[in-house]
Amino acid sequence: MSAQNTSMDSEREQEMRELAQSLGYPDMDPFLLHLALCHSSYANEREDCESFGNERLEFLGDAIVGYTVTEMLYNHHPTLREGQLSKIKSIVVSKRILAQRTIELGLGKYLLLGKGEEQTGGRTRFSILGNLFESIVGAVHLSCGIEASKRFVLDQLEEEIEKAVRGESIVDYKSMLQEYVQKESGVLPAYRMVTAAGPDHDKDFMVDVFVRDKRVGRGEGKSKKRAEKAAAADALAYIESLEKLPQFS
Repeated sequence: MSAQNTSMDSEREQEMRELAQSLGYPDMDPFLLHLALCHSSYANEREDCESFGNERLEFLGDAIVGYTVTEMLYNHHPTLREGQLSKIKSIVVSKRILAQRTIELGLGKYLLLGKGEEQTGGRTRFSILGNLFESIVGAVHLSCGIEASKRFVLDQLEEEIEKAVRGESIVDYKSMLQEYVQKESGVLPAYRMVTAAGPDHDKDFMVDVFVRDKRVGRGEGKSKKRAEKAAAADALAYIESLEKLPQFS
């Protein structure tokens, strides 16, 4: 075995080969797939592991996911402005969307976690599952090349990209934001109309969302409802980007 990690036994190797087959990439290096599923908390608890777990693969995969989504948006939606493209991208590459894909692929059950992380619910945490998706992308890339990794990203996210462009999503962002804000601050997020421009049959709405007096997101859409959803998604992406949770009190 590689000196990076000597903990993959023959049973785990066979499991990784079967998982690679089910993902549609039978030629994937089983060790790279194993490493992609090794959280840093697990690596840190093992004396025979000299790697950082899947952090480096996640770093690589994050860049590939971002580039692939950006390229598709640029090529397929020439009428969208840079600001619109950025907001749509932030929705699609959010940890919640990536975590949803990780769950639907059934990858969580293969994830290796440290005892502490396991006990505190790490196996269902959006940030960990979203990072796991990115580390898998990194493993696909190193094993099978850039075109294979881009194909994997689009297979998983193309439908979500188009829904985000239309102002729709498999994720109920407004409910998620409300649940989070209520838990953290005991208040409800407030949506305020910024503009409603254009003729009655083709208006463009812009909405801001506030928590107390702090604006945390802005969204645009062809209806007030869609603009509010986009604002909630923007707020969640902002919250996820912070190293520490924001203070709303």
